[in-house]
Amino acid sequence: MSDNKMQRYSVIPDKNPREIVLLRGTGCKWRRCRFCDYHLDFSADETANFELNQKVLSQVTGIFHKLEVINSGSFCDLDEKTMNRILQTCREKEISQIHFECHWRDRENIPALRSRFSAAGISTRIKIGIETFDSLFRESYLDKGIDEKNPAVIAENFNECCLLQGLPGQTEESMKRDIETGLAHFERVCVNIMGRNSRPVLPDPGVIRIFFDKVRPCYEKNPRVDILMNNTDFGVGGDIHE
Repeated sequence: MSDNKMQRYSVIPDKNPREIVLLRGTGCKWRRCRFCDYHLDFSADETANFELNQKVLSQVTGIFHKLEVINSGSFCDLDEKTMNRILQTCREKEISQIHFECHWRDRENIPALRSRFSAAGISTRIKIGIETFDSLFRESYLDKGIDEKNPAVIAENFNECCLLQGLPGQTEESMKRDIETGLAHFERVCVNIMGRNSRPVLPDPGVIRIFFDKVRPCYEKNPRVDILMNNTDFGVGGDIHE
C-alpha cells in the first residue's frame, strides 16, 4: 500500500509524555475485527519494512525517555531487524520505558519481549485493544477474537487497554462502566472514538454526542485516561486508503 499520507512520528506532551512511532510490519494476523482496517498498513516485504522503520526511528530524540511503538497488529508482526533497531534506539536515546501493542492471541510472546528489554534496563508496557468489557457485544458484534471474559485474567498479561466508543447500542452507562473497569484492572486506558472506515461497523453520531457531553467531561482530566476523538490525535496515522 502507499505510504505517502501516513504520519509515523510524533511527540505526545500531555498525560504520560512520550514519543510515539507508527511502524510497519506484516500486518495483523487476525484481520477479522468488523470495525478495523488498520491491517491495510502492512507489507510482506520485510526489507522494505525495515528501511521504512529505521527512518522513522531515526527521528526519536529521547526527550521524555519514553517511547510508544505501534503498528497494525502485534509487536511480533515486526521483523527482527526492526526489533533490534528499536532496542538500539532505546539504548542510544536513553529510553527507560517502552510501550508496545499486542493482540490477545499473541500474548504468549510477551514474556520474551519483557525479558529482552529488561536485560537492557528498559521497562515495558503492553497495551491490548479490548474495545469493550461486554464480551458478548465484543465477540458477536465486533468479532475481536478475545476468548476470555474476565477483565482480571486479561490484565494478567497487559498493562494498558484501548476501548472503542461511539458505537451503536452503547450508552452513557455502558461507556462509563467500560472506562471504570479498565481503570480498575489496568494502569492506563485509551478511549478511541469510532470513525468511519472501510469496515461494516459505523459510528453512531448520537452515541458520540452522549460521549462528548456526558462521558468525556468525567475523564478528560484523568492522568490515566487518554481520549482520542480522532484516530490521528496522537499525531500519527492518516488515510490508509490513499
